[in-house]
Amino acid sequence: RIEAARCPDVVVAQIDPKKLRKKQTVSISISGCQPAPEGYSPTLKWQQQQVASFSAVRQSLNKHRNHWRSQNLDSNVNMPKSEDEEGWKKFCLGERLYSEIDVLSDNENLGIDYIKVGFPPLLSIVSRMSQATVTSVLEYLITWFGEKKFTPELGRWLYALLACLEKPLLPEAHSLIRQLARRCSEVRLLEENKNEEQISALNLIICLVSRYFDQRDLADEPS
Repeated sequence: RIEAARCPDVVVAQIDPKKLRKKQTVSISISGCQPAPEGYSPTLKWQQQQVASFSAVRQSLNKHRNHWRSQNLDSNVNMPKSEDEEGWKKFCLGERLYSEIDVLSDNENLGIDYIKVGFPPLLSIVSRMSQATVTSVLEYLITWFGEKKFTPELGRWLYALLACLEKPLLPEAHSLIRQLARRCSEVRLLEENKNEEQISALNLIICLVSRYFDQRDLADEPS
């Protein structure tokens, strides 16, 4: 009792977080990602630049969300309900991609038909989406991507939805983006023609998931 009385009520341990980080056994970083093909691994500088740019986009979106939400949508923009999975796939990717139709008819060259080619993730559109809708649409597109090829339309929407996710992430959202990163790494590895533009897009998504949304310092881990 005498020894206990001499002990302070509160004891603060002096811990060096750098030492703990090196010995970390439990991590929320993306596991199961396939390494980039030889010669296509992004540099640390490139990754840091992408994270900085992405962060600026998110800040701008949050700052001007109310303004863009107040903008009128075109008469042909009919946003599906949150639970309408097929409707959102058609809305984002277009009926042509959704139906896997590659051939353009002559009269379709006269102008852009967003119903057929998909609506881009305009600020006036994504600013109207609640967090529940953002998470749902992200899940719909990741499910689609699990069975289909990567396309520019898909990439634009994935980037926009990631920019709309609010931190701290809900567990279901964190699980979704890790699933997305793993799928991107699989597609990147199987890319036959080593299309630099496509691999760069896949690297970008993996980078954002691992370096922006993961709170731990992954500077020493390959993306």
